[in-house]
Order: sequence, then structure tokens, then C-alpha cells
Amino acid sequence: MGTAFAIRSAMLEVPGGSLYYEVRGQGPVLLMMPGGPADATTFRRIEDDLAQAYTVVTYDPRGISHSSPFDPGDDGRMIEIFADDAHRLLAALGGEKASIFASSGGAVIALELATRHSEQLDTVVVHEPPSPDLLEDPERVRAANEDVCDTCAREGIFAAMQKFMALIGIQGGPPPVAEGEPSAEQPEARAMTQRNSEFFFSRYIRNLSRYRVDTAALRSCSCHIVPAVGSDSAGQIAHRGGLGLARLMGVPATVFPGGHGGFDGRPEEFAARLREVLGS
Repeated sequence: MGTAFAIRSAMLEVPGGSLYYEVRGQGPVLLMMPGGPADATTFRRIEDDLAQAYTVVTYDPRGISHSSPFDPGDDGRMIEIFADDAHRLLAALGGEKASIFASSGGAVIALELATRHSEQLDTVVVHEPPSPDLLEDPERVRAANEDVCDTCAREGIFAAMQKFMALIGIQGGPPPVAEGEPSAEQPEARAMTQRNSEFFFSRYIRNLSRYRVDTAALRSCSCHIVPAVGSDSAGQIAHRGGLGLARLMGVPATVFPGGHGGFDGRPEEFAARLREVLGS
């Protein structure tokens, strides 16, 4: 993957909390937005490649890993707050227009960021956003996501995970949004992974599913939105969400190598495709 770039880490104070973030490389800012219980380590396998042309920024969303907990009283505005956090992070990095690569739940948050702050953005690659509003059967999916969170409260994470994996179209193994989680070899890392998973299965899924995409605002955004899907994830909910966004925007979906977590499974091909899409 070429040169290994040094990581510069910092904390950013935001209203009601703080965000942990990492920076590497030089050039235009490329903010990488993870989904689900994933954090700043999610895109490790493609960061150095991208850092040859970009200032690559990764972060722990609020409620995840090293960032501050997410206040339960703000759950009804979770996606809006996540988007505002990303907006503030971009402003702290210097205010120049940035490109975005956003995956899974992070892709839904990127849609809200684009509707609120398109003036900050250049190209926004929205990779497999699992928003019910982008699907043919939104209310069925919303009800199923509510059931996943209710199951977590009644029966615990494992039972909720089984239902979630069946819903999204994957059988066996951990959910793909967890591919970038920290190593669980040490007690501290195991505890962090447990907290991330609890947040994801008890609260994040519910609020992500309840979020309503502002389709009119998206169509009028000044930034360039690129709906994207994986080559190997056809039929899965997140892939269908990417196709739904493409229909909404009136453009073909851009295909990336691999499945929902292709940046982890096929990193060299994925990074090359992303640089192509971003024009570098």
C-alpha cells in the first residue's frame, strides 16, 4: 500500500461532548465517515494509500470508542447531531471544501450533512446507505429495526445481532459495519467493543431507521453526491439503499469492489476506485 503516514490525533470540543479524530497525509481534506459501531480505525487498510493525495481524516462518532457518550435525551436528534459534529470537525480543519467518503450508517449521516452544509463539501461518496426512505419497503424495514432494538433490551446483544444480520441479508459472522472495530485482544478493547455494540444495537439502529431523508434538499445540494454500492452485496438492504439513492438523484450507482465492507476486504482495489471517483 506504499508509504506509511504518521497519525496525528486530537480531541475536538463540540456542544455537549467531544470527538476523537485522526489526521494523516497532505492535500485536500478527505473525511471518512464510519457506520454503526465502527470508529476511527475502520478505514485503516486504505488510509495510507489515500493519504498520498489527501489529508485523510477519520474519527470516532459521538457515543463510540474514545469520543464522549451520546446523551440519551438527544436520541430523537441523533442523526442531526452526528451531522453537526462532522460539520464542526470540517470547520476545525481549516474551512476549505472537503470530500467525503461515508459508509453504511455514516452514509446516511453524510446525506444530512450535505443537506445542511453543502457549502463545505465538494464530492460526497455515499456508499450503501441503509436508510428505509431509500427502499421500496420502508415501513417494513423500520418495524424490523425497531424489533432489533427491542430484542436487544429484552434478550441481549447476541439475539439482536442475529435478527439484524437476517434483516440486512447476511448470515453468519459479525455484522459488516463492525469490520473496523478495535482489536478485542485486551480487556480495555473488549470493554470498548462491548460499549460500541450496546450503543449500536440498543439505540443507533432505531434512530438511524427513524431518520427521514430530505429528498428535495438533497436534489438541490451544491455539492456532488455520488451514490455507491458494492460489487458483491447485491440484494442486501444497504446495497438496495445505494440503488435507491441513485434513483432519487437520477444517476447510475457507482460500483466499488467487494461487499459492504469492501474497503477492508479488497483495500487496494477499493482505494484505487475511490481515488478515481474523487478525480485523483
